[in-house]
Amino acid sequence: MISEIYMQQFEYFIPCGRGLEELLLAEVTSLGGEQVKATNSGVHCTGSLQLGYELCLWSRLGSRVLMRLTAGEVHDRYGLEKVAAQFDWPEIFNERNTFAVRFNGTSETLKNTQFSAQVIKDGVVDSFRRRGLRRPDVAVQRPEINIQGYLHKSEVTIYLDLAGSGLHERGYRQAKGAAPIRETLAAALVQRAGLTESAILAPDQWPALIADPTCGSGTLLIEAAMVATDRAPGLGRSDWGFNAWRGHKAQVWNDVKAAAQERFERGRAACKTQFHGVEEDAQIVQAAQQNIHALEFDDLIKIEQGNATADWVLKRYRHASSGLMLANPPYGERLGNTFSAWRFYRDFGRQLRKGIPGWRAAILAPDEAMIKAMRIRTEKKYKLNNGGISVLLAILQLNDEQEEFARPEVEALQNRLLKNWQAREKWAAKEGVNCFRVYDADIPEFNAAIDFYDGHLIIQEYAAPANIPVQVTEKRWWQIIEAVLDSLPIDADKIHTRQRQRQKGESQYNRVAEEGVMIEVQEYNAKFLVNLTDYLDTGLFLDHRWVRKDIQKRAMGKRVLNLFAYTGSASVHAGLGGAEQITTVDLSKTYLNWAKDNFRLNHLTINRHEFIQADCVKWLEEQSTQAEPEQWDLIFIDPPTFSNSKRMSDVFDVQRDHVAILRAAKSLLSKNGLLIFTTNKRGFKLASEELAALGLVSEDHTRDSIPPDFAKQRAIHYCWYLRHA
Repeated sequence: MISEIYMQQFEYFIPCGRGLEELLLAEVTSLGGEQVKATNSGVHCTGSLQLGYELCLWSRLGSRVLMRLTAGEVHDRYGLEKVAAQFDWPEIFNERNTFAVRFNGTSETLKNTQFSAQVIKDGVVDSFRRRGLRRPDVAVQRPEINIQGYLHKSEVTIYLDLAGSGLHERGYRQAKGAAPIRETLAAALVQRAGLTESAILAPDQWPALIADPTCGSGTLLIEAAMVATDRAPGLGRSDWGFNAWRGHKAQVWNDVKAAAQERFERGRAACKTQFHGVEEDAQIVQAAQQNIHALEFDDLIKIEQGNATADWVLKRYRHASSGLMLANPPYGERLGNTFSAWRFYRDFGRQLRKGIPGWRAAILAPDEAMIKAMRIRTEKKYKLNNGGISVLLAILQLNDEQEEFARPEVEALQNRLLKNWQAREKWAAKEGVNCFRVYDADIPEFNAAIDFYDGHLIIQEYAAPANIPVQVTEKRWWQIIEAVLDSLPIDADKIHTRQRQRQKGESQYNRVAEEGVMIEVQEYNAKFLVNLTDYLDTGLFLDHRWVRKDIQKRAMGKRVLNLFAYTGSASVHAGLGGAEQITTVDLSKTYLNWAKDNFRLNHLTINRHEFIQADCVKWLEEQSTQAEPEQWDLIFIDPPTFSNSKRMSDVFDVQRDHVAILRAAKSLLSKNGLLIFTTNKRGFKLASEELAALGLVSEDHTRDSIPPDFAKQRAIHYCWYLRHA
């Protein structure tokens, strides 16, 4: 079999990242592949053993080079094991070699890829045992033989991985910067920018300068330089998947590698293009220089420390008669958050719009929003994939200076935000609070609420109506971000977002993140801890501040009951107002602990007061049915609109159930006591006649309980003061 293996044509499959299939097909064809056919995330072809070596050495875009060994129809684990076991594995590798199996694809009976890989391993071992050979060892790390199984519908195909490890491991990366771009994607970006192997035949067609003002550890520049010098991407690798393969023909491989070395020496001598990179982080600059040195490209590629948006960067490039800019600007973890990234793309685009005669650019971005943030015309766009994350490549012409796009709708929002900010910041300072609402869907198209918390901003996007297309809501969301960044004096790192629907039940209290950004805010003479990231609400309902202020005013010497207390902000105000005793009741242990923290923050003695974890509705019923119910002088009730918490005894609806809870609360209210009832339910109707029949007189205090930053929104909450008739 080994002697025959050199004479036959092999079937190869070269997998690749999504979006690279077209480019990879052209590459495989240029390397001599026959019957080349692109499929989803890869290319099939046939060819000689030499072709397999050429693919390993020269493919810039492929992830691996898989040589087909066997295939068969399978319907269950037994069929899969049979296909694997019937193949003569001792002809492929020695019993002393280590091996590993990877598997892709599932079916109704083979649902777990790890299990399917184990089944193939068992089949491989059985093949050795039938020949009376000892079992080869499986290696998790760096196996000598890599076997790949693919299941599609009811057919499994088993391959030998000639590359061994991913082809993106070029061998030059001595050090990595933060979130480095994968080499195969970098090579694709270089090709989409118009730089291909065919250009080597005409060095004068290459730009005089190739620049990356966001170069990180230099991957884009290095990949471009390897194309410019005709260097095979695998020339620096020594570890290959075919090294332990019994069919490996060293002479053929050595010839392929020697030819590649000769091409590189000629290409290196002919290369006239220079390469320049800019990176802000000094440590990453050092990492880039190590990678460049490993390839002996020190005289070709120069890296400087600086910021891509600085004026000097683009001025540096104007001396070149022609140029190409390659860039993978930082986003996500590299910049801290989405808004820092958006601001970077906006500022970067502002520089690019100045133009550089004779230049074009290929810019990689996480999504369409970041491309639009640059506000510059694009020539082409390509959807690509970076380590499982969808990205977008934009090709731009930089020849001429470009005017910034007119954006009247964003300007209108900016004007509204700035107007609101100036008025409310001044009011808040006079009022003695450092958190307030800046905007609440003032312009209907921009359906969001924006709140300020002592230097931080929370943008809460309301869910759009079902008849609004997703792309429209996405566009408007980024227009809100743009308007906020351009009009409000807030650091991008201190902007937090969440999507918020009109709430039902306890969803407003559910945890939505685990970042834990807690800050201390001021409300008159009270201090509160607010969580800016982990919940839909922060722990402080800003629209209720005047209600809390009035509770403090009335609390001196009183016994105060706070039901549905949340984080105890009303209880804190009662304590600061000199309440004799405060009872705080809530279903959540988390929020009761938060309430205690708020008490400590305000130097209120916890052991003088009660904190009760209970279903408030059930607790009210139990207290009110006692022979001599305990009495409170001031009761505050702010129930949820709706709740179906598993810990509650029943489903709660404030419209349906408010009479019942107020009836129970009446029996706990002292003779001259005051009961304050509020709700955020839209369109709520108080059953005043029923309450009057129960002996409760109600006064509507809705208007005078809503502060100015919420005054334009129709009934952000309702508020009544109730007393015994």
